[in-house]
Amino acid sequence: MAKIDDLDRKILHEVQLDNQLTSAQLGHRVGLSPTSVQRRLARLRRDKVITGDISVISGEDVGRTLTMIVTVQLERERSDIIDHFKRAVRREPVVMSAYYVTGDSDFVLVISARDIKEYEEFTRNFLYDNPDIKGFKTTVVMDRIKAGFYVPPWG
Repeated sequence: MAKIDDLDRKILHEVQLDNQLTSAQLGHRVGLSPTSVQRRLARLRRDKVITGDISVISGEDVGRTLTMIVTVQLERERSDIIDHFKRAVRREPVVMSAYYVTGDSDFVLVISARDIKEYEEFTRNFLYDNPDIKGFKTTVVMDRIKAGFYVPPWG
């Protein structure tokens, strides 16, 4: 685990809110010089505290108007089956997020689809045709209230 101090935490907070800030803007917000900010950001990236920058795209603006939450229960809980399913999920473009969970289900998937026809195609090809899947349940999202990847940088 990387060692981070309060200035690192302030930087992490600010870059999670806006990763387009210049070093000068970020330095002004956290009380450091632009050069110090650049050094700290480089170290945070090297130490994998910051693992990447993403762009958030509006699904509606690109024609992907449906979001579904799908819980998946595997037929058997064997490590090879779990690993195989994880690999398949990582390759599937309509899966926005996926979680391996405890409880009644083994996985929770967040799916983006253009329409119900595309979602049905996904269920047929990815879920129904997979002999390792015992069952799945779909919940249709009516309104996204909050979405993000913000992690509070204070323990």
